Amino acid sequence: MSVAIVGTGANLASLQFALERLGTESTVTLDGERIQVASHVILPGVGAAAPAMAQLREGGLDQVIRELRQPALGICLGMQLLFESSEEGDAECLGVLPGHVTRLSAMPHRPVPHMGWNTLKRLRESALLEGIGPKEYLYFVHSYAVGVGEEATATTEYGAQFAASAERGNFFGVQFHPERSGTVGARVLANFLGLTCN
Repeated sequence: MSVAIVGTGANLASLQFALERLGTESTVTLDGERIQVASHVILPGVGAAAPAMAQLREGGLDQVIRELRQPALGICLGMQLLFESSEEGDAECLGVLPGHVTRLSAMPHRPVPHMGWNTLKRLRESALLEGIGPKEYLYFVHSYAVGVGEEATATTEYGAQFAASAERGNFFGVQFHPERSGTVGARVLANFLGLTCN
């Protein structure tokens, strides 16, 4: 197994450590050829949409990611980049999932960014969420989210409902941070590593 973490942003050590605890080595890279041949690809959740997309385009990685056939997981911002566009910097994103990312609305007692632990409401079966129960908590930290469309596999709520996870074909996304979500998050990462795609 070879896991490539697309090297946008910084502070990716916690993700690598989480994978190491599962017995899996990973490589942080912006090398399109290494990403293409990896068994699994992770688009991490660090930074802002517009500069992240600019970095991907600069290296031609936007097209590389669109053409992936192996399991690919977007985490937080990485999930948002899988959709068509984001209000954050008016960014055109990868478009492998239909939908548009919008800023969360601040409300009394619900400041933005949303930082905290939430449960998931499952919408349909998903191999990525296998074994994750309705009373188990995952860690969220974000200011933007995508609405609940056909690709959503689970939702959560922070003032309003939004997609907590989504998938289409070999592309998967989670708005939460599995690498910061203890044993529950480790189960999500383990599920991802167990996925195979033709």
